[in-house]
Amino acid sequence: MTSPRAWLIWIIGIFAYLVAVSQRTSFGVVGLEATERFHASAAEISFFTVLQLLVYAGLQVPVGVLVDRFGSRAMIAGGAVLMGLGQLQLAFAENIPGGVLGRVLVGAGDAMTFIAVIRLIPLWFAPARVPLLTQLTGMSGQLGQLFSVVPFAMILHSAGWTPAFLTLAAMSGVAVVLVLVLLQDLPPGHPAPEPSPGLRATGALLSHAWRQPGTQLGLWSHFTVQFSGTVFAMTWGYPFLISAQGLDTGTVSALMTLYVAAAIAAGPLMGTFVARHPLRRSTMVLLISAATAAAWAAVLLMPGRSPLWLLAGLVVVLAIGGPGSMIGFDFARTFNPAHRIGTATGIVNVGGFIAALVAIFMIGFVLDILHSTGFSEGGLYALEPFRIALSVHFVLLGIGAGAIVGSRRKVRRQMAARGVVVPPLLATLARKRRLSAERRSAERRRPERRRTP
Repeated sequence: MTSPRAWLIWIIGIFAYLVAVSQRTSFGVVGLEATERFHASAAEISFFTVLQLLVYAGLQVPVGVLVDRFGSRAMIAGGAVLMGLGQLQLAFAENIPGGVLGRVLVGAGDAMTFIAVIRLIPLWFAPARVPLLTQLTGMSGQLGQLFSVVPFAMILHSAGWTPAFLTLAAMSGVAVVLVLVLLQDLPPGHPAPEPSPGLRATGALLSHAWRQPGTQLGLWSHFTVQFSGTVFAMTWGYPFLISAQGLDTGTVSALMTLYVAAAIAAGPLMGTFVARHPLRRSTMVLLISAATAAAWAAVLLMPGRSPLWLLAGLVVVLAIGGPGSMIGFDFARTFNPAHRIGTATGIVNVGGFIAALVAIFMIGFVLDILHSTGFSEGGLYALEPFRIALSVHFVLLGIGAGAIVGSRRKVRRQMAARGVVVPPLLATLARKRRLSAERRSAERRRPERRRTP
């Protein structure tokens, strides 16, 4: 394990995931162009991403089962093929149904990628490396978003719609070739997988994974901290910053780049924290959720347009939610046996994207209602209607935080039955302060050593 071959496998998997993220987030920078190309309303534009995420989320559990059955190589290659076909369709689409079909194919292919890449890590690497490599995988995939907000946006604005989406389709083709030629499911000498279970056994596997409280805690963790950044990056961040906040495209690209850079910087820190403090993972999730709510409140309650430093702060907080959501997959890994990690990971991955599609649709729906009633005097994407529409975040953050607390209680009862008791955080911090004070007091009382000639 952790051989040079393992690193090559991981790099190929990361590249495939990077391509998938670039396909996933590409529509987030074309919202204004898509509105003109398809003559669409805000709700119709949100429907592109909502349906894409609905397909993505709906396929997570089936894909998790299929990954456990057929392996990562077949699923990653198949996903890249579907995404390439979706971008080809979108490149030449001139109406809403044609464009939606393209995003559906992208969502289906995207759904097959991340779980399959994550499943490779515990098979090829030593257990001590798994939490950090999981974070690094999610972090590296964010470079795909950087591609969509900088090179893809430049191609879109300079060469036009069709060449930009053809570029994305070509990237999927490269990923297919690399995966089929270089990627391998199992290390040499690893025992062959057991025969594929029947439908009844598959249903039992899914049921066991869901009934595990740790899986539920992972799902709600992913639900709560992942969706806000996804909403911002995939659909409403670009229109909000340009039309509501009055920024130019160069500044918005810089903020989106900051989003990716902050996610990359936070990834290793989050992975190290999870490895060192496994009993405090849910506390970190709740802290990130609180920070997200505070950042949105600061921006939405600010009189007039927000200063650039405040928008940059919002972007950084939302970016931290990406690595933070990876904690959910660590719950799936540590509370489930190896033969159902893919299934449990699929269940967890549903959470954030279900929350994201609900938020994306509701924001577009509210914007259209405010516009039709005459409230949006400054235009469909004006600042005041955006203040109301984006408040959807607080509802979902509250629901998620409550569910995290409830599922955490179940997990801790299960752990206590096995002899593992998690002390209250405040009691732990007080104990550490007391021990530190006792250590300093002992050092002060220690007599100095006499110097010898």
